[in-house]
Amino acid sequence: MPAVPSDIAFTPAVKSVQQRLGSRQGYARMERGEGWQTTITPDLAEFIAGLDMFYLGTASADAQPYIQHRGGPPGFLKVIDDRTLGFADFGGNRQFITVGNLAENPKAFIFLMDYANSRRVKLWGTARVVEEDAGLLEQLSDPSYSGKVERAILFAVEAWDMNCPQHITPRFSEREIAPAVEKLKERIRELEAKSR
Repeated sequence: MPAVPSDIAFTPAVKSVQQRLGSRQGYARMERGEGWQTTITPDLAEFIAGLDMFYLGTASADAQPYIQHRGGPPGFLKVIDDRTLGFADFGGNRQFITVGNLAENPKAFIFLMDYANSRRVKLWGTARVVEEDAGLLEQLSDPSYSGKVERAILFAVEAWDMNCPQHITPRFSEREIAPAVEKLKERIRELEAKSR
């Protein structure tokens, strides 16, 4: 069990590099203060509810890492309780790398990005695949989304941290820019009507 939540990422090797490069003292202060969170706060739940994608990291038993983009309707990554996230696993390319990795190594990582607002959250924990649980699959499904739900994945949060926004290039989804585009189209229609 880590002494502080950030020990999940700040291993002795990482702390040694931090010491050598001059950032260890600052992170040690953070660890003595509020530090990283271990439960899902209302602010994190609100952040998650607005996202339509995230990145999921897993590794095989021999530590070969794998990162996969996960997408769906806004809020498809759901808060189950104050320590658990869940999502419907939609049919895809049928490689099943994530499912296979989780069958032999439950350690997982979720990387949340809000490109439009330059915010990112890193979550460490464990994950497991859940099949044949109709109630859970229904809870995680969105009837308005066309993706076929094949199984659920539950993620047990061990620690999380919201990172600084430095170097995040703002990007906007079609859903995010649609209202602004519609206003511009309406204004063009008004101007065209006046010019006739």
